[in-house]
Amino acid sequence: MRVGIVIYGSLDILTGGFIYDRKLVDYLRGDGISVEVYPLPWRNYASHLTDNFSFKFIKRLRDSRVDILLQDELNHPSLIAANSFLFRSREYPIVSIVHHLRCSELRSNMANRLYQTVEKQYLTSNDGFIFNSQTTRKTVRNLGIRTKPFVVAHPGRNLQNPDVGQRFIRERAERSGPIRLLFVGSLIPRKELHTLLEALSHIPRNEWTLKVVGNLETDRVYADSVLASIKRLDLKDNVKLLGPMASKDLELEYMASHVLAVPSSYEGFGIVYLESMGFGCPSLATTAGAAHEVITDGVDGFLVSPGDVDAIAKKILLLATDRKILSQMGIAALDRFMAHPTWRQSCEKICDFMKEMVHTNHV
Repeated sequence: MRVGIVIYGSLDILTGGFIYDRKLVDYLRGDGISVEVYPLPWRNYASHLTDNFSFKFIKRLRDSRVDILLQDELNHPSLIAANSFLFRSREYPIVSIVHHLRCSELRSNMANRLYQTVEKQYLTSNDGFIFNSQTTRKTVRNLGIRTKPFVVAHPGRNLQNPDVGQRFIRERAERSGPIRLLFVGSLIPRKELHTLLEALSHIPRNEWTLKVVGNLETDRVYADSVLASIKRLDLKDNVKLLGPMASKDLELEYMASHVLAVPSSYEGFGIVYLESMGFGCPSLATTAGAAHEVITDGVDGFLVSPGDVDAIAKKILLLATDRKILSQMGIAALDRFMAHPTWRQSCEKICDFMKEMVHTNHV
């Protein structure tokens, strides 16, 4: 089987969707399957729409000798018309990897109606779907997309860190000192770091510290507003902005932290929540999106309503002042992590689906 995949930028980007795509590509290549990557430059939404008239790129896809073409749904503005051009000449099925829809994010109704129109048109041009969560699948179905072949394959877990066990989690939780919170994600409005900071400003400063791992350059205007909030709320002694971080360094931060706090307004899955569980860190997330597919509220983490500052503050204060609950939730988080499919299991599921799509296309 020969596979093509269309992405923005590079598979080396460290955000959740790119991790998913990279893990799949690595698995396929490791299984002896040829994978050709077709990158597009990452720009703004309006510029991406002009890619539909890049006949050089369309010709490259049309002439590609693949059995199946994968497209990250993130690329939808660049492919809305391109797929229609390809429809007349291609001999392979097009399958979209759908992490989450842009029109699911929190923004004005007018803007989301525009994104919904474009995304629906794009999704209609696909022959099948790879969904990262049941929530994403339902979102696409609710757009009125007719029934097409699909597979739901959650992002997988890595192997367990041998240094993390029940004893480690208990000792970390019971050690004296403030609760150590960790935020991992790009500094963009959807991740709601500003909401977390507002909540923390209502908790005594001696009860907590926060480390923020994430790129400040993704949205410089928002990052500057975060810096201003830290100053305005007088949190500079409690908050450290670490910037982007290599995987090995991030593992050390997970090991040292008690709780992951990323109260996003929407997540198509939220790989970071699962990742933190592997280190015995319960997660604080929201009820919007698919976080509930990996977090059980009150057991291995907390789910609050998006933007609920008071609820976030209460949950963090509870864990900061009751280390027995913190310890129990940390152990439950590790148990949940161990019950989750591995990357290999998820990729095997996707690969079987792709082979069936190729077989059906050739019949």
